[in-house]
Amino acid sequence: MKTKYKFWNQFQYASLVLPGLLVFTLGLVVPMFLAMRYSFTSWNGMTVEKPFVGFDNYIRMFGDRYAGSAWWFTIRFTFWNTIIQNLCAILLAVALDSAIKFKKFFRTVFFVPCLISAVVVGFVWLKTFGNVLPALMSTLGLKVSVMLFGSQETVLAGMLIANNWQWIGYWMLIYLAALQSIPGELYEAAKIDGANALQSFWKITIPMLAPAMTICIVGITIGSLKVFDLLVSSTSGGPGRASTSIIYYIYNTAISGRQYGYGSALSMSLIFALLMVAVFQVKVLKKREVQL
Repeated sequence: MKTKYKFWNQFQYASLVLPGLLVFTLGLVVPMFLAMRYSFTSWNGMTVEKPFVGFDNYIRMFGDRYAGSAWWFTIRFTFWNTIIQNLCAILLAVALDSAIKFKKFFRTVFFVPCLISAVVVGFVWLKTFGNVLPALMSTLGLKVSVMLFGSQETVLAGMLIANNWQWIGYWMLIYLAALQSIPGELYEAAKIDGANALQSFWKITIPMLAPAMTICIVGITIGSLKVFDLLVSSTSGGPGRASTSIIYYIYNTAISGRQYGYGSALSMSLIFALLMVAVFQVKVLKKREVQL
């Protein structure tokens, strides 16, 4: 009887896990291995033949200045995006965890943008920088250039504004949940010992937020490295190639350029970078949690 009951439990668990496992395998694992296979060919995506070229595609990457430019933009975007989003999310969470009025309303306002498609967000900010803000500056009589997407020097700043506007509220909620789990007795004890608000923030709040920081830093970094849909509807990688991310370059190379073999090699380099960054960050941040 026990054997039959145990078998039935295992069957139930398997029936719950299997659909997700199939989707994960067919949607991620299989395409990844196919991309690895195609990266050793010069396949154009159309022909039946897939000529084997060995490591030529990988060697080609190191001499491709457009790939280098795409990686450079992606790295800069990821670096600044991770710093800005984490700092702003923490400060907003602390502010909205205090006794201010209408904090539930403000939480909703900051969270709503992350529910909007990134394609829509890119279009909104394209119109904002290109039409709304210039008209406002003209009305106020101010000669200030706000067309951030129109210049190679300012397009990164424009992308950071658009992306942070969309996602700060999401990470703010994670920090907010972590803040609300901190025992109030810690702050009371610190206050009795003579600690001021700033000292309590650095000695209690920041250390207690370490697990949430791990989640947010890794999540923001990985998401920034994969930025794509925001670019499609806002700058299309321009002006020139100033805002072409590596994943956008992969898309243009493989789909538009009909270079599926080389595009697959580029995608494998991105997968490798994502894995290395995630493993490194988790290892370092988890060690910090243990030390705290």
